[in-house]
Amino acid sequence: MAKYKKKRARELKHDKFRDTTLGLIDRVAPRLEGKGRQILYAIGGLIAVGLVAWVIMAWIGSRSDEARFALGRAIKITETPVIATPVAGSTAASFRTEKERAQKALEEFQKVAANYGGSVGEQARYFAATNQLIIDRAKGVSELEALTQSSDRDISALAKFAIAQVKEGDNKYDEAAALYSGILKEEGTIITPDSVNLRLAMAYQKLGKLSEAADILYKMVETARQAKGKDGKPIPQSSAVRKAEAELEKLDPDRHAKLPAPPLPSNLAM
Repeated sequence: MAKYKKKRARELKHDKFRDTTLGLIDRVAPRLEGKGRQILYAIGGLIAVGLVAWVIMAWIGSRSDEARFALGRAIKITETPVIATPVAGSTAASFRTEKERAQKALEEFQKVAANYGGSVGEQARYFAATNQLIIDRAKGVSELEALTQSSDRDISALAKFAIAQVKEGDNKYDEAAALYSGILKEEGTIITPDSVNLRLAMAYQKLGKLSEAADILYKMVETARQAKGKDGKPIPQSSAVRKAEAELEKLDPDRHAKLPAPPLPSNLAM
């Protein structure tokens, strides 16, 4: 039972990262166009490092306290607020620009990568690469491409997902779709199929493959509405599924109308 609780705690942390990160992208993306949108997809939810901090701590597990604390210190930098004009007299830590913060975080993650090998080193390399995207986009992409060959399957998958989002930002939707399709063939990574499928459907829409996009969105919502946990109760829908439903309703209202009815709230279900 104790082992199950620990495993479930890790799963919940992963789910929180996936849902929060994707939700952040989906809320902000419609507000940005042109260059702003490219920047968004270049860093995607992957630069929202604070959202993955708890996942990283879970990954480290029994690693040395020194390595854990070193990575934690670097992650903390990415959580420091950016305030263009700090409040007079405030002693709270802050950075004036995203680039300034990214530079400092990059330096710290590089130190961790240089001092620790194994999983901790790979995690630090990944975070260094995502921060590098803000400073030198081409170099950041190059470093992410190298990480796609990582022996750590989660790091490899995250690197591919980041590159796919960069491709979206560059309007290279064919390449992005190919990467997303490849990620879907990998099982058991930190990235949920729903997160990848949503981005794949969005790429298909940009390519004019509306039927394929609608198929993906419909299947996502249908599966989620029918899913039940071991206790027989409906499983709460992720932000990716909620976004998929909204997109399907806009893309194909008739198909959306054919979805199975959503499950009743647990307090109303008999």
